Amino acid sequence: MTELPAPVEEAFAATNGGDLGRFVAAFAADGVIDDWGREFRGHEEIAGWSRRESIGVQQTFSVTDVRQGDGEVVVIADVGGGGFNGPSTFTFRLAPDGASIERMTITA
Repeated sequence: MTELPAPVEEAFAATNGGDLGRFVAAFAADGVIDDWGREFRGHEEIAGWSRRESIGVQQTFSVTDVRQGDGEVVVIADVGGGGFNGPSTFTFRLAPDGASIERMTITA
């Protein structure tokens, strides 16, 4: 299994720790979460999404696989908590400097 890039690791660790501010800070200021076609852009919308559907429902992630290629990081994780539970695929695109997440796409 490939190691998680720092901002992706930070986003998962923040979620598992219930730290909304830390989660949002892992994203670029104009970052996007695409949750099954619903897009949330920028720190304010990302925070709102997380309050409703992730950290706000005590969501947890257990990473089972990581792949990198074509400028993307694909993470398979088992999701737990008070919302959706089960395996999900998270596809990340990082900022050019690698310091933050530009886009996180959630699919099956």
